[in-house]
Amino acid sequence: MTALDLTIDNRIHAPIRESVLRHAAEAVLAHLEVDAPVEATLVITDDAQVRGLNRQFRGIDAPTDILSFPAEEHSPGLPTGTRYLGDMILAFPYAVEQARREGHPLDDSLSLLVVHSLLHLLGYNHDSAKSRAEMWRIQDAVLMNLGISPALVPALEQAEQHE
Repeated sequence: MTALDLTIDNRIHAPIRESVLRHAAEAVLAHLEVDAPVEATLVITDDAQVRGLNRQFRGIDAPTDILSFPAEEHSPGLPTGTRYLGDMILAFPYAVEQARREGHPLDDSLSLLVVHSLLHLLGYNHDSAKSRAEMWRIQDAVLMNLGISPALVPALEQAEQHE
């Protein structure tokens, strides 16, 4: 059992199944055997807000599916021993269109985005062939544990460069 406190801030009242998103996040921590208490925030918002954040922090003036903002090492105000991992900002309309275009169930696509983003919050990246191979190995294993085929990853990765 993971000790995850995931705050879901559904700013646009998107029709999401919070239990599916929480399960995806918990699956990452379980796979990596993270048993220390951790917190993270998942913000569900619109394309315009994500586009603005993408422009501000990555210099890319375009929307994307999800952005990851890892927290600093020390997060004041948390219970002793709890680590704040950071924020995941999901552009719901973009993600819906991406799932439709690729022909994937929305819950599977949203789960992939949460898994991918949470791995970034935990320090995984795909900025080199070696780090990408490691991140994709973990991501594929977590998706399989969730009953989601990792086959949906390549199409999404070609369509959009994740952060």
